[in-house]
Amino acid sequence: MKKRRSKKRNIGDELRREYDISKLGRGVRGKYAPRYRGGTNLVLLSPDVAEHFPDDQSVNRALRQLIRVAKASVRDAR
Repeated sequence: MKKRRSKKRNIGDELRREYDISKLGRGVRGKYAPRYRGGTNLVLLSPDVAEHFPDDQSVNRALRQLIRVAKASVRDAR
């Protein structure tokens, strides 16, 4: 025995009157695919660390300096 389908429409499935479907245009397939494939390297700083860095450039400068110091100390240890 087949299940009867309800002919009632869910009110949430319809667009509001102010939305004109013809103005929405067509979606572009794969528009952000290259960016997605490129990946990202976001890092969340803990609040206590973040309060010492006003912006991303200052974080990068501090990390670059730390890399230089670490490399120098490895060379000195040899």
